[in-house]
Amino acid sequence: MLSRSDIRYVIAWLIFIVCVTYYMSEAEADPLPANAIKYRATLTREAQQVWGLNAPVPVFAAQIQQESAWRTDALSRVGAQGMAQFMPATAKWWCDLNKLSLLDCQPNNPQWAMRALVGYDKWLHDRVWGDSEYDRLHAALRGYNGGLGHWMREAAVAQSRKRTLIDAACGKARRHIIHCKENLSYPKRILNVYQPRYYGWGRAVMMTGGV
Repeated sequence: MLSRSDIRYVIAWLIFIVCVTYYMSEAEADPLPANAIKYRATLTREAQQVWGLNAPVPVFAAQIQQESAWRTDALSRVGAQGMAQFMPATAKWWCDLNKLSLLDCQPNNPQWAMRALVGYDKWLHDRVWGDSEYDRLHAALRGYNGGLGHWMREAAVAQSRKRTLIDAACGKARRHIIHCKENLSYPKRILNVYQPRYYGWGRAVMMTGGV
């Protein structure tokens, strides 16, 4: 006879399978943007150069989907540019960090944008923590969207490595709580909603437990 914990585990996996099946069916019904197909090889190459041959390419493809829907000339109302939606100040900081000249700092260039996105994600990933790869990428994506400093302060408030506890501390440090809804939903849309559309592109990163 199964114990209560075993039953809960089975139920959690059934829910997970149903969700994955749903998102994959949604992905099949909704064709990928033309630029996604066009730039797939470039994104894969750029990701593998930074993250290795086992790079989680579906995560980065989903992030581009979220940021710009693969539009190379995307421009947000606050001035974020290109497929990776780098703000001018962030682009300048990234170029200075990597010793790139002004001529080489091109947020509207698709290859530059993809290289910067996977590189910045890795830079963030190396500075955050989590109990699983999913949790760590979740934290890195929160940093990409809302700033690593805010996440660090909230992690200090939570005094924990747990993703759920750090998320619950959003708005309890220097970040205003009105920004928490967007910042918390950003990694969830990428990892849970858009990533299944790109499962065929390489190694996916899935949640292993929790919510």
